[in-house]
Amino acid sequence: MLTAYDFSATTIDGGELDLHVHRGKVLLVVNTASKCGFTPQYEGLERLHETYTDRGLVVLGFPCDQFGNQEPGDEAQIKSFCSLTYAVKFTMFAKVEVNGDDAHPLFAWLRAETPGPDGDAVEWNFTKFLVDTHGRAVRRYGTRIQPDDLAPEIEGLLPAS
Repeated sequence: MLTAYDFSATTIDGGELDLHVHRGKVLLVVNTASKCGFTPQYEGLERLHETYTDRGLVVLGFPCDQFGNQEPGDEAQIKSFCSLTYAVKFTMFAKVEVNGDDAHPLFAWLRAETPGPDGDAVEWNFTKFLVDTHGRAVRRYGTRIQPDDLAPEIEGLLPAS
């Protein structure tokens, strides 16, 4: 059975990261954009990272330019924006596509595992996918759901402290 830990992706710095290094951790996978009305969600994502990383949460940000050209920059510009504007310390990746034939395999799998209200397509920036400690996709959250609203479900998936 395929799990999230079976995928790899290119980091924002150009290195390849095998997600199996996060085996046994809860993953929150998010498609992000720097010029979107939902961009302030970076604050909440970083707050989740700071609050739960020691208990086993890994936040993974995947910039995507498929929605309204709201992530036009290159990786260096995205990294600088995230760092300077939102002090992002969670793992960021190189830009990916999340829908269509060229979708990153992780997103193709996440979409299939957690269909949305209108099928499997990601509807917009800042769609969030929660993955349990066994690498199973357990839930998709729409763009309008704030990162802080995920805390109860994240806590329920994390090992007791």
